[in-house]
Amino acid sequence: MKIRCIPLLLLLIFITACSSGNDIEETIPDEVTATPLYFPPSQSPEWETLSANELGWNTANESSLQSFLEENGTKAFIILKDGKIVAEWYFDDHTQNTSWYWASAGKTLTSFTVGIAQEQGFLNLEDKTSAYLGTGWTATEAEQEDLITIRHQLTMTSGLDDGQGDCKTPDCLTYLADAGTRWAYHNGPYTLLDEVVANATETEWTAYFNENLRDKIGMDGFWFSRNDVNNVYFSTARSMARFGLLNLNDGIWNGETILGDTDYLDQMANSSQNLNRSYGYLWWLNGKESYRLPQTQLQFNGPLVPNAPRDMYSGLGRDDQKLYIVPSENLVIVRMGESAEESLLALSSFDNALWERLNAFMD
Repeated sequence: MKIRCIPLLLLLIFITACSSGNDIEETIPDEVTATPLYFPPSQSPEWETLSANELGWNTANESSLQSFLEENGTKAFIILKDGKIVAEWYFDDHTQNTSWYWASAGKTLTSFTVGIAQEQGFLNLEDKTSAYLGTGWTATEAEQEDLITIRHQLTMTSGLDDGQGDCKTPDCLTYLADAGTRWAYHNGPYTLLDEVVANATETEWTAYFNENLRDKIGMDGFWFSRNDVNNVYFSTARSMARFGLLNLNDGIWNGETILGDTDYLDQMANSSQNLNRSYGYLWWLNGKESYRLPQTQLQFNGPLVPNAPRDMYSGLGRDDQKLYIVPSENLVIVRMGESAEESLLALSSFDNALWERLNAFMD
C-alpha cells in the first residue's frame, strides 16, 4: 500500500517525542488513520469540493497558476485533494463535458487492464507474446521473437527497432537487440497489448476494458484507432481524474476492488527494469536517480521532474496531456490541452515550470 499523508500535528508529536527521549508509543494516540478518500458517484455530475482556503493553500498565487495554464494552451485542469475537487478550470470553448485525447497518457489505462487480465487468470506477464499473437508477429528470427514476453511490451524493452515508427505490422517490427537488453519508447509493441488482452480473454478489447474498468468507476470515453496504428483514448478531464483516484487508492474504488493484485500495482508504479529507472509499467516515475526519454538512448542524471514530489508517478502524453498522482499528498492532478511548447514529446520543461507554480499555490 502507498503511504498517505500524516497530519502535521502527529508529525510534530513524533518529533517532540523523539527529541525528549519519550517512547513514541506513549505519545501517539492508539488509533492513527489516514485521511479517507472521497469518491464521486457514478453517472452523476456530483463531486464534492474542498476550497484552497480550507486547506491553507496560498490563494494569492492561484491567479498566477491559472494564467500560466491558459497562456500555455491548456483546455482543462483539475486538482483533487483527498478525492475532492480543489480546482477545476476550463479554457477556450472546453467544458466539463468536452472529450479530449489522452495521447500516451492512455498507456496507463492499458497497463491497468493488463493487470486485471492477469489477476483474472487469462495471461501472465512472463508469457511469450507469440502465445497470443501467433508466431511471425514480428519480422525477426524465430529465436529472437521467442524472447519477447508481455512484460517486455509493458516495460518498453522488446528490443524491436523503434526507428521504424509506430507501425505494428510484422514488416516494421524488426530486430535491434535481444528483448530485455535495450529500453526504447516504442508504440508498436505497446499497441499490440490490446490484441494480446483481446485474444487472451476472447473478448474484444474495448468491451473488456469497458466492463472491467471504465464502467466500474463511472468513467466516460472511448478508444479511437488512429490510422489502424495506435489506439488513443478520449474522455472528459473528470474521467481522467477518476482513473487517477482509482490508482491513488491502490486499485479500489469506493470499497470495490477493481484490481487487487498488490504486487502488480506496486511493480506498475516502480522501476520495472534497470535500463530506465524512471519507467514502470507504462507509467513515468519521478524521484529516481536517472531517466531516459523517448527517441534517444541518452541517460540523464537526476529526477524526471525536479520541482515535483519525489513519489509522483505520471501518465504523460503528446501535446502535454498530464495525469499526476502523488500518494504522499493524496493528490491527483489532470492537465489536458494543446502542446505547451514546440516539443511533441510526452515529457517537457512545461512539467517542471507547472510544478513550480503548483508548489507556490499549494504552499
